[in-house]
Amino acid sequence: MYLKQFTVQNYRNLQELKIDFAPNVNIFIGKNAQGKTNLLEAIYFLALTRSHRTSSDKELIAFGKDFANLTGQVQKSQVELDLRILLTKKGKKVWLNRIEQAKLSKYVGQLNAILFSPEDLDLIKGAPALRRKFMDQEFGQINAEYLYFASKYHQVLAQKNNYLRQIVRGEAHDLVFLDVLSDQLAGIAAEIIVRRFKYLNYLSRYAGKAYAQISSESEKLTLEYQPSIADIQLTDNTEQIYQKVLANFKQNRPVEIKKGTTLSGPHRDDLAFMLDGKNAHLYGSQGQQRTIALSVKLAEIQLVHQLTDEYPLLLLDDVMSELDHSRQSALLNYIHGKTQTFITTTDLAGISWEIIKAPRVYRIQSGNISLEKGEANG
Repeated sequence: MYLKQFTVQNYRNLQELKIDFAPNVNIFIGKNAQGKTNLLEAIYFLALTRSHRTSSDKELIAFGKDFANLTGQVQKSQVELDLRILLTKKGKKVWLNRIEQAKLSKYVGQLNAILFSPEDLDLIKGAPALRRKFMDQEFGQINAEYLYFASKYHQVLAQKNNYLRQIVRGEAHDLVFLDVLSDQLAGIAAEIIVRRFKYLNYLSRYAGKAYAQISSESEKLTLEYQPSIADIQLTDNTEQIYQKVLANFKQNRPVEIKKGTTLSGPHRDDLAFMLDGKNAHLYGSQGQQRTIALSVKLAEIQLVHQLTDEYPLLLLDDVMSELDHSRQSALLNYIHGKTQTFITTTDLAGISWEIIKAPRVYRIQSGNISLEKGEANG
């Protein structure tokens, strides 16, 4: 799949843009704070209906404007799609082929995009919340059911935690209602956990192969899901996981009431990146951690292709300068001829030109984009 044409109105500092993209490699040059990251964020938002930088959609609307509008023409192997998102202060609406969609789950997944930014290099060494966000974002765009259950889980979790706080304040006393909420949450949690196990199993295989290809190291990379409820196993089915989560909720109920919060579940789970059985979060060198992060991104591309039979868009936000020549070469060789790729950079000097063939190069300045002329355009 590839994004043929993209129009932007009032998205951060991007006021009015209409761009025809090349199906292979598109490079955006510009100094910092000119709009390069905003453009990639807008493409990502068109695909997933959410930003990777903020949870507040209102921040995306240009200052002094009432709305932001994104439209894209997408070419897939079998079909052409028209996508549109309208953002207002009241919320967002989405259209697929000019028909408004009542549910975001009917829209998300039509265009798949994988983003790789310098922050992703912190995926291994960063906090567990980063890895949970990674799972929810990536699995949500390839499986509508996962997206639905993840959204529902956070709704019921917020409801349960709010009720726990009411009990702490003495404003509520109905423990039967608390058990009902715990039962609902356990059921949804089981649906999420069984899917995380499934997709991480695929991702682990692909990431292990990518790590072996691009690393001179001899270690074996595996990804391990770490549920906050210790006795949950990969081999458990949905019903078994539900029973274990529910039993854990019942066991922890006195402590949860005391603390006013839910102590276990998918919102407390983690993901470990293991090199020869050792957690790279604790024992990996910076070079190993960067190679793992790159391997995981390459694995995501392969996973999306396996599940959708289409390669996703790849958005590389100022990440080339963070990778040495060997890792750049590994990345560019892996995606060559497969994915439509968008690269942002402050200059062209650090890019491995021997691999990129005839890219389309743009210059971004103060939110305006112009096609750059010169040898880089082929």
